[in-house]
Amino acid sequence: MSDADLEEIRKGRLAQLQQQQQSEASGASGAGGQDEQRRQQEAEARASILSQILEPEAADRLGRIRLVKESRATEIENRLIMLARSGQLRAKVTEDQLKELLGAVAENNERGGTAGGKIVVSRRKGGWDDNDDLLDL
Repeated sequence: MSDADLEEIRKGRLAQLQQQQQSEASGASGAGGQDEQRRQQEAEARASILSQILEPEAADRLGRIRLVKESRATEIENRLIMLARSGQLRAKVTEDQLKELLGAVAENNERGGTAGGKIVVSRRKGGWDDNDDLLDL
């Protein structure tokens, strides 16, 4: 083998090692990397669909909602994507239409009886009484 052949082999091996290090550094080791890559592709697809069906003002409002309550924003996004895929959206969604959809989702959550916004406190009856501690003094 000549020096040129050895140099080519070294360069190829060096490139292979660098590529392997980059993939390990980005968390792409085994199934975990594939899951992460799949989630990233889904997020990009969602963002692409939403940018096509939302006007900028509506997208801004949805972003502000995401800052406050991410589950609500995700639920709205899912509904918008479902409407777009079924062909029920004829034009881009305006901010007013988004407000109406938010109201409908809020009403649905209230009627559905979800415990997301309700706090129920149940107190024990007759068990412990804090006033009994004062009698020991």
